[in-house]
Amino acid sequence: MKDYKSESPQTPWRHKIHEVIFEADTPSGKWFDIILIICIILSVLAVMLDSVQAIRLDYGEALIYAEWVFTILFTIEYILRLVSVIRPLSYAGSFFGIVDLLAILPSYISLFYPGGQYLVVIRLLRILRIFRVLKLVQYVGESRLLLQALKASRRKITIFIFTVMTIVTILGSLMYLIEGEENGFTSIPKSIYWAIVTLTTVGYGDITPQTILGQFVSVIIMLLGYGIIAVPTGIVTVEMTQAFKSVRAKGIRACRGCGADNQDEDAVYCKYCGEKL
Repeated sequence: MKDYKSESPQTPWRHKIHEVIFEADTPSGKWFDIILIICIILSVLAVMLDSVQAIRLDYGEALIYAEWVFTILFTIEYILRLVSVIRPLSYAGSFFGIVDLLAILPSYISLFYPGGQYLVVIRLLRILRIFRVLKLVQYVGESRLLLQALKASRRKITIFIFTVMTIVTILGSLMYLIEGEENGFTSIPKSIYWAIVTLTTVGYGDITPQTILGQFVSVIIMLLGYGIIAVPTGIVTVEMTQAFKSVRAKGIRACRGCGADNQDEDAVYCKYCGEKL
């Protein structure tokens, strides 16, 4: 039988780094999360301000310095995360590992493309820096419950979406027959588009029914839309209630092997990599 205990990090400094970065229940871990959240928010704010031409002209150089400061900080954090776990490749291939990499990679890629003003397409790489806002998700405990509720309700939501698509297809085809091309309903796909816009109560107004029968059908679709909106909300709410009931008031344990922290309450080994908790 494989001895998982022998794979645990032996050096105290790796254990300490893991405790600070991954264990959110410790005082040092909480402070680390708070500081990191502030850095993420400031870095995203810098990206947004850099997209405003007037601000970029006056403070462009300062924003560049700020960008590289945040890039270096996130790079150090990413390296420490890889160092503190036993299986760094498992963490690097995880969702948050990929997000961490996407948060820092564009800045380094830009170093290999000087004269970016002539290669406008390279500016698209700067937009990727907005991915670092996703790093906030892993520091909000309730997000885990929300993801669990969405995962549990995925089949019901899928059936609901299929039902809605069936309804809009029927109603769109019906409106195509009622209104016709002379009133803007030039095809069934365009009529379905109108039905979706009307059912979701968005109402762009680019296509409007002109006949009395068409307006009557529109009223039915609008009223139906208000009732349909409540369905997915109720499905997710029920699953969230179940998720809250299943969670006890205990600390969240993070695996030292891959960094995953959504472990079962009575788990002895990590359900992702098998490392002993």
